[in-house]
Amino acid sequence: HDEETIFSADYIVDIGPEAGVHGGKVVAQGTVENIAKVKESITGQYLSGEKFIPVPKSRRSGNGKVVTIKGAKENNLKDIDVTIPLGKFVCVTGVSGSGKSTLINDILVNGVQSAISKGNTEYIKKAKFKSINGLFNIDKLIAVSQTPIGRTPRSNPATYVGVFDLIREIFSNVEEARARGYTKSQFSFNVQGGRCEKCFGEGYIKIEMHFLPDVYTPCDDCDGTRFKQETLEIRYHGLNIAEILDLTVEEALQVFENKAKIKDILQIMYDVGLGYVKLGQSSTTLSGGEAQRIKLALYLQKKPTGKTIYVLDEPTTGLHTHDVSKLLKILNRIVDNGDSVVVIEHNLDVIKSADYIIDLGPDGGINGGQVVASGT
Repeated sequence: HDEETIFSADYIVDIGPEAGVHGGKVVAQGTVENIAKVKESITGQYLSGEKFIPVPKSRRSGNGKVVTIKGAKENNLKDIDVTIPLGKFVCVTGVSGSGKSTLINDILVNGVQSAISKGNTEYIKKAKFKSINGLFNIDKLIAVSQTPIGRTPRSNPATYVGVFDLIREIFSNVEEARARGYTKSQFSFNVQGGRCEKCFGEGYIKIEMHFLPDVYTPCDDCDGTRFKQETLEIRYHGLNIAEILDLTVEEALQVFENKAKIKDILQIMYDVGLGYVKLGQSSTTLSGGEAQRIKLALYLQKKPTGKTIYVLDEPTTGLHTHDVSKLLKILNRIVDNGDSVVVIEHNLDVIKSADYIIDLGPDGGINGGQVVASGT
């Protein structure tokens, strides 16, 4: 997705125009000049300058409170003091190896989370830094990583964000389900009752191959639906529970438009750029960026406290400029609601959108670890 790489290419193949069911086509191919002329190409619109991420007209002043790291000297950090203003969108940048991850992940995240769990307002850990001051200004730090939302095919976006519980409740209240005495557990693929017992609700059968990778085939009892036939006979708006799980977030929004709680959660998922993801899509098929945005969708359901810091490490990795724009809207939404955002990032569109920048360097390794500049 990197624009400099695209501009350097001799030949470009642009797939789209968007993601999921709205993609899968060759929108344009040729040189940069060719792509930029194709109106249907979102990539072309950014390459031509028709679309762009603007520089904010103003910067937030924050809430006047700060968290300060004193004497940071882990790895290549040169005994530095760093002040992070709260109530702002803060970007920590610098060349690779300059000490960004050490400062934020190893010291800020680990230090603050340890301090909060122990109930300290001033946390001291001499091995890495002298102290972190101002912890009374925050009550929670959430590190939104790109690690998977689950490590088994059973986990999926719907269960992670909590919307599947609400959907199962709706199915259990369908007239025919009540007549049969079904509870919402009937519509779970994780427990006995309504799931297919041949595949234990996984939808596939694993065939172990000696000296070769295991082979997975759809379960011939449930045809990969995960559920027993009697469970699938219960329908809501003409769809059974397996068909609901096969809907994209965008499609599900239409089905549940009159169910406020479900609609609100799905709308958040759509807003973070996950409209194309299927509710029951296995977590093992999701990219790191998708997993990160699903986590954001979960956190955004919670009421802002005004004392929470969200930390993201290079959240634009693997994202198209169009998706970066969506991500920035979500991060700005968090800050507008009163909380704080700290990102480690190289992406210039993110850097220019931040309220406050902390630049480490000047180079990497032993030649880094210093605060080169800070401010807007």
